[in-house]
Amino acid sequence: MFLKHPLRNILFFVLLQTFAFAQAPAPRTAVVKGRVKDEKGMAVSYATVRLNNTNLATFTESDGTYELKNIPHGHHEIQVTSVEIKARSQKIHVHKPHHDLHFSVTREVRDLNEVQVVQKTEKKEIETQGFAANVIETKAVATRNVQTNELLNRTVGIRVRQNGGLGSAVNYNLNGMSGGSVRIFIEGIPISTYGASFSLNSIPPANIERIEVYKGVIPAHLADDALGGAINVILKKGLSNNLSASVSYGSFNTLQASVSGMYRNASNGFTVKASGFHNYSDNDYEVWGKFVRNILPNGRYDYVRARRFNDAYRSTGGQLEAGFTDVKWADQFLIGYNGSGDYNEIQHGTYMSIPYMGRFSESGAHVLSLNYKKKDLLVKGLELTFSGMSSRRKEVVTDTVRWNYNWFGEQSLGLSGLPILRPAGAQQGAPTINHIRRNVSTARAGINYDFHPNHRLVLNHILYRIDRDEQDFMRSATEREFIGTRDLTKHITSAAYELKAFESKFKGNVFAKYYQQKIERLDPKLVTINGEQTRIEERASSSKNTLGHGAALSYAVIQNLFILASAEKAVRLPSEGEVFGSPGENIVENFGIRPEVSNNLNVGLRGGPFTVGRHKFSFSAAGFIRDTRDKIVRRVNPRLNDAVQTDPFENLGKTKSIGFEAEANYIFANNLNLGLNFSKFNSVFNMRYDPNGREYDYYNKQLPNEPFFTINANAQYGVKNLFVKDALLNIYYGFGFVERFYTTWLDIEDFRTPRQYIQDIGVSYVLPNKKWVISADLKNAFDKQAYDNFAVQKPGRAFYLKLNYTINHY
Repeated sequence: MFLKHPLRNILFFVLLQTFAFAQAPAPRTAVVKGRVKDEKGMAVSYATVRLNNTNLATFTESDGTYELKNIPHGHHEIQVTSVEIKARSQKIHVHKPHHDLHFSVTREVRDLNEVQVVQKTEKKEIETQGFAANVIETKAVATRNVQTNELLNRTVGIRVRQNGGLGSAVNYNLNGMSGGSVRIFIEGIPISTYGASFSLNSIPPANIERIEVYKGVIPAHLADDALGGAINVILKKGLSNNLSASVSYGSFNTLQASVSGMYRNASNGFTVKASGFHNYSDNDYEVWGKFVRNILPNGRYDYVRARRFNDAYRSTGGQLEAGFTDVKWADQFLIGYNGSGDYNEIQHGTYMSIPYMGRFSESGAHVLSLNYKKKDLLVKGLELTFSGMSSRRKEVVTDTVRWNYNWFGEQSLGLSGLPILRPAGAQQGAPTINHIRRNVSTARAGINYDFHPNHRLVLNHILYRIDRDEQDFMRSATEREFIGTRDLTKHITSAAYELKAFESKFKGNVFAKYYQQKIERLDPKLVTINGEQTRIEERASSSKNTLGHGAALSYAVIQNLFILASAEKAVRLPSEGEVFGSPGENIVENFGIRPEVSNNLNVGLRGGPFTVGRHKFSFSAAGFIRDTRDKIVRRVNPRLNDAVQTDPFENLGKTKSIGFEAEANYIFANNLNLGLNFSKFNSVFNMRYDPNGREYDYYNKQLPNEPFFTINANAQYGVKNLFVKDALLNIYYGFGFVERFYTTWLDIEDFRTPRQYIQDIGVSYVLPNKKWVISADLKNAFDKQAYDNFAVQKPGRAFYLKLNYTINHY
């Protein structure tokens, strides 16, 4: 019975633990936060704030703020140190969940020999565990008009692939691995649970604490089949009462608004969190170049400059969570609801060659959730986490317009002067009003046991189940009686052992993962038996299971200089969209697709931050290999002018990706920030002969539709006390380069994107009370052509204005 209902039984186990140990004694802890300023009232950045006689420490942010967590109740002393100030200590009696403690210090230049790093930040702790990992902190950009995907796109080794403007389909490339090989998580839960209407761009950076990016080798606590990499978004968890709202408006009639807030009763821990978002854009930006052409009545191409016209997007959603935090029986117990919906017009198929009119999709999702977390459960060092979600998702794809259109939004004319009909009666094949329903269940349970300060055991399990059926209302009632169902169930169990040795200079992590997947398909059919028509059910099922394993190691050669290495035999099971298709994304079914297996290796070096006077710098460099079998990719179709542009995912045999990436950052006087990174890899088809012994035409060729060389640079400069005291003006500049790449296997110039040079400029102004922030951004300032998947053009020059308002401790 337990195996038949794993989600129900895991939930029962968590609830049982909740009530059984409600009275278990647990140390009360608190959060202490404040701001460090000098004698002139200027913020002191990157100072160390430490709880004396413990290993609890943190660093102040650029505005001088800090936050110390998990401080036991009692009498303590907190000390602030830095090379720029005289050390300062203050005593505090911690007796409630939250305390404010501010410091006023005296500036003083000290000899570097007196500097001592007390404790790593969470960012540095993750980045020096041995995994090829980057941690993106969002505080510096939270008030700018920057989407979460834009933030990721500037990170070394990451390329965000987007089929157009706001709301278009997005996938991620990490060191040559892309699509479903890269999984997106929200607090360890796959984002696919929330439905297509909820994406990373639905979460404003202001609501994100950090983004963890793992490349090629994935730690056991995420427990998923993310073969190429994983992006895990960690939301802010501050327990102070707050309310924040932002609204931005800009080019292409783009409006983005968000609001979030939290209330916590300090006496009993009752907590309520709520957030909401609304996005809209006409996406009517100009497109031009060799991929934008009208086909004249005589068959000639007329290359034009035109605006997209059937590409509007709208999404709205919200989340509400209620429960208890920081109480004896739970660090977190929250029951939540997440609802979202979107409307998305579809401008074209895989390529931009033929524009559509009247094809669109609508989707919605309702998600119920339960989250539980408890440290020191039963014994000290034992932590239990559980997240369970159940969602109902619905999508409708509508396509009923039967005429052919050109890039001016006009009906295409034939030689006779009459409008041209679409070959099958609609923009993308036969007319359809296809209703797709999905019931999705996800559960993740994890145990971490720190049985010694230098030893940890990790055990995680994730269950993902989806039931799907379709009804096309353009079919007759009789035909709709014969619509099949599609079911997919996935279990992944992972276990790990983590070790620290030689005074934490050496860190080791070994892990194993067990993957199970079952796919079921049912198709009713009408057959004639003995002269009579009989309804039968044609069933097919497929079960797959396999084992993966890996390790991650790091060693501190000297202080702040680390050698990192990680390797994994990684497995990716095909996703629901790859197996069953996705009409809204022009993907057709491939029930026979096989799991993807890759031997991944990363070796790297990470140094910093190093401080010399007012200068601070850091760097990282890494090489990687991805040796993959049965790589899952979207089929490349070189026929750009096909009336129907739907393609399945397929296995690509053997491929190998070898590459290198590097990053450097420099800070001067906490005012000037410079960053530069690049990534280059050679990802080729590595299978010479087909099963019949014939040599493949594209053996040893670069895989198409993958940007293999990218560069990102950014600069930020802050001006303090501009116009009024305590105000802050930040000026930003960003540069992105993408080398040209082919979109098909054919080495034909018409199928290759040009080199891309994209530059962004932005400013933000923080008012003295720190509650109001005004920002302006000029994206793609020089209106250069920007391309992505299959040479789909992205927006050119665009201007956005954003207003952000925050209340803390209301």
